[in-house]
Amino acid sequence: MSRKLFKSTAIVSSMTMISRILGFIRDMLFARLFGADSGTDAFFVAFKIPNFLRRLFAEGAFAQAFVPVLSDYKEQGGKAALRHFIDRTAGTLALILMLTTIIGMLAAPYLIMVFAPGFSWEGEQYELAVQLLRITFPYLFFISSVAFAGGILNTYGKFAIPAFTPVFLNICLISAAIWLAPLMPQPVVALAFGVFVAGAVQLIFQFPALRQLGLVPRLRFGFRDPGVKRIMKLMLPALFGVSVTQINLLLDTLLASFLATGSISWLYYSDRLVEFPLGVFGIALATVILPNLSRNHAAENTEAFSRSLDWGLKLVVLIGVPASLGLLMLAEPIVSTLFQYHHFGVNDVTMTGRSLMAYALGLLGFILVKVLVPGFTSRKDMKTPVRFGIYAVAANMILNLVLVFPLAHAGLALATSLAAFFNASLLLFALLKTKIYRPSQGWRLLLLRITLAASAMASLIYHCVDNSLWHGWGLVDRAWHLAMWIAIAATLYATVLLLSGLRLRHLSANTIQTNK
Repeated sequence: MSRKLFKSTAIVSSMTMISRILGFIRDMLFARLFGADSGTDAFFVAFKIPNFLRRLFAEGAFAQAFVPVLSDYKEQGGKAALRHFIDRTAGTLALILMLTTIIGMLAAPYLIMVFAPGFSWEGEQYELAVQLLRITFPYLFFISSVAFAGGILNTYGKFAIPAFTPVFLNICLISAAIWLAPLMPQPVVALAFGVFVAGAVQLIFQFPALRQLGLVPRLRFGFRDPGVKRIMKLMLPALFGVSVTQINLLLDTLLASFLATGSISWLYYSDRLVEFPLGVFGIALATVILPNLSRNHAAENTEAFSRSLDWGLKLVVLIGVPASLGLLMLAEPIVSTLFQYHHFGVNDVTMTGRSLMAYALGLLGFILVKVLVPGFTSRKDMKTPVRFGIYAVAANMILNLVLVFPLAHAGLALATSLAAFFNASLLLFALLKTKIYRPSQGWRLLLLRITLAASAMASLIYHCVDNSLWHGWGLVDRAWHLAMWIAIAATLYATVLLLSGLRLRHLSANTIQTNK
């Protein structure tokens, strides 16, 4: 089982890495051409709103509710019943998305007031944000439909196509920035059109793979369909439980709209950098583990269920700890290398570096939540993550108000990180208390090995890397030194792990003996 999980995770990670690398190129281009000003703040808010709703409804609550029910139909029902279920789910989802999109475009002025109330003090920025949101909002319809198609493909073990699909968003945005922006009176508007086109392209890309499976949906309304009712019943509580991090990030944007100009852009760029390891590894692992846990639960194999969770959590700690440390200690060099050109100055690097350090502290917590939530939703338990999600959002709001005054935008990022760890702790404790998850033997030794390796890596970076030198270097020198130190640090971490006795077989889900 572990070999198959490793292979699936590697496929999703590699496809996601291609997308994230293109995303970095995209963001470098944004920083170079547009900088961090009121226009970019307006675009990032206009893009964040449909993107937030997509993560909340489609990739969040809908995916967590749809995949377990789809797995039941796949394992226990016939082909005809499966197609019937998919057709009615697709038709119902399409109708809801279409109505939501129309309402969202009409209500754009009010949505900007809600999500970025600080813009109301800046007339031109507010009007620009409303204009951009009306262009970007249909992206919600397209990308939510993409998430639906991806759920079907993932359930059938076809992970590569859904993981590769986001590449087209970056290609469209890069194309818009280079070729369309110079032709427009307000260049940043071109990015909004890039988002719109990207949504349609990503949806079209899914159809050949669905056709190969014989599962291209025929839209049928099915609000009374038993399967659709099960999804809707599971979705309502899942809306909160599975998307806590996104709600917290949105709260950051809301409060940042009252801070200094550029604050939203600084948070955006630092969040994008944290999203790289989170997407390449955390989301990839969660994508693979949810269908596997759903199958284990449908087969009533509690032992395999616990082993799958254990395998996922070991990988999270093994990779999440050095990734978090690396982002924390190399924050300014990374930001300087990627973004410090033309309109993005030294002050922008410093400010973005501060929020990146704060987000980096919570990276492990973000990834843990991604892996732990499927431990509940795969068993159709949506209420527990909801309850913990409410606690985490409340904690985040309190921490925002406490930390925003001394730390400004970095305080918002730190509050989100602390709330993520709080949420992850509640989820893990509940799984342990109910004995749904029983840790395997060897955790103490694994944690000791990781601590030794991470300490060696952190000591190397602390003593050998001078962050102040990066601002005066050109692109080639920055890129060379950053790549060199990342390679050296990663090599040292892996070497210490190997010398301490860690081997791949220690992570194998097949060899785990759970504690009774």
